[in-house]
Amino acid sequence: MKTIFAAACLAFGLFLSAPSDAATPTPAQDRQQIEAVVETFRKAIIDKDKDSFMQLFLHGNVTWSGVTTDASLEHLYATRPDPKLPRPSKYFNGNPRTFIEGIAKSSTRKEETFENVRIDSDGEVAQVWFDYSFIDDGHRQNWGKESWQMVRTENGWKIAAVVWSMEFGPPKKTAG
Repeated sequence: MKTIFAAACLAFGLFLSAPSDAATPTPAQDRQQIEAVVETFRKAIIDKDKDSFMQLFLHGNVTWSGVTTDASLEHLYATRPDPKLPRPSKYFNGNPRTFIEGIAKSSTRKEETFENVRIDSDGEVAQVWFDYSFIDDGHRQNWGKESWQMVRTENGWKIAAVVWSMEFGPPKKTAG
């Protein structure tokens, strides 16, 4: 029995010391891969590509929460068509599938722009933080800060949570 146990320990030790087939990505490779996820997200919105968009997520029911700024809430409340309507909610939850399906059904061009993208990662989890603007038919509809929590899986980097702030104002035509 001791011989079997010793052989098992030796085999396990060799397994642990053997080089892995899949080398651990370097921080630069992680950054490139995460930047590719950001670009695929952006392009999938423009192309109304539901399949590519959904493949970016850990699963279809990741945290998907937005919060509207107080100033924008006041603007929405003041400009509502029926004064008897309830005050708009400060925050809401959704999911990525509903988001991309709404974009795909729309007859207008949609785009989300990203500026000041910051990535912090330890190689297994990552935080992506940026300024965004959501463009609908050439008009900036809303803007704010957006944050993604990401995890590195066997199938690459996946988005595990999306949280953002939203600010509204009078629609403005974007350049280009």
